[in-house]
Amino acid sequence: MICSTDDRMELLGKSKDELREFCAALGEPAFRGAQIYHALYSERKFDVAQITNLPAALRERLSKEVRITLPEVKQRFASTDGSVRYLFGLGAAGEQKEFNTEDTEGAENAEKSAREKAGGLWKPASAEAVFMPSEGRQTICVSTQAGCAVDCHFCLTAQLGLIRNLTAGEILAQGLLPLDEHKAQLAPQTNIVLMGQGEPLLNFEPVMAAVRIMLDPEGLGISAKHVTLSTSGIVPGIERLAQEKVRPKLAISLNASNDGLRSEVMPLNRKWNLQDVMDAARAFPLRARERLTFEYVLLEGVNDASEHARELAELVRGVRAKINLIALNSGAELSYRTPTQERVSEFQRILVAAGIPTFVRRPRGRDIFAACGQLKRTVA
Repeated sequence: MICSTDDRMELLGKSKDELREFCAALGEPAFRGAQIYHALYSERKFDVAQITNLPAALRERLSKEVRITLPEVKQRFASTDGSVRYLFGLGAAGEQKEFNTEDTEGAENAEKSAREKAGGLWKPASAEAVFMPSEGRQTICVSTQAGCAVDCHFCLTAQLGLIRNLTAGEILAQGLLPLDEHKAQLAPQTNIVLMGQGEPLLNFEPVMAAVRIMLDPEGLGISAKHVTLSTSGIVPGIERLAQEKVRPKLAISLNASNDGLRSEVMPLNRKWNLQDVMDAARAFPLRARERLTFEYVLLEGVNDASEHARELAELVRGVRAKINLIALNSGAELSYRTPTQERVSEFQRILVAAGIPTFVRRPRGRDIFAACGQLKRTVA
């Protein structure tokens, strides 16, 4: 892994246009940038010496002027269900910059804190991704921040606080490396879910730069219907995402059926309450056959009663959406408990009876702390 003091230009995370402009600035034909782009993202060649359709002299020059910095795989954790959790060591994103961790505590400061640091260059960090093979497809859950500034009380990642934003290259690498490592066993379809550590909409520009490359047929070549971004309800970010010409599907974490309850488990609700979130959801432009996803983590004795299911049905009525129910993935540090399967099934039955497509998400990688809300083990 190349040290952050290396002053060569980083290629990973650069768009096709950026690479074309770079090659033109070197006095090379602009199409060389498109060749580099395709080799890096579509062919997963992580060394310019491997890009053999470039002239040998250009490869030699590039080896002195550019770098492709891949995260170090600190450890792999293998689940009995076939999932693999990757612990990536990330270099410093440029010059280190200290910041007060108290700035990231509480919903009132979360957006401001992340925005102020969005242009910042901070210390080395680690992040986690999960590779989940299934029949006919593989799903990769990637992180967009190291840690998280949004203090959801049922999530282990929240206990880390925000360490730093990830760059577009660091986000892409979490998909590229597992795909390359498992290339001999890959299924035809790849899904990417931006549901790992962090709040994607508080790191908007790098996340969208990575997403555009994921969705580009000359990049990772993943269909927009197979890439999903999950947010805790950052309303300005939802509104901004709605304006993007190229975008992933959107999932919004509700996790409660009324404001009092949501503020208790998600302090962010005090900044953007359910009315704000639902207004943004109703205004979000959906493509043909697309549904918005609402996620709901069920906490035993807290938000899993039949009355909560009925409230939730009324809350989302009129939105072209589906609901994913997630029985809490527990951790020793959490005060909440996982509801029984009977309770989950009854909650689902009420929503389905109300005409709302509702699914129970099957946990993957619980035994290696890779399931939703469990990504906290940031040391090997």
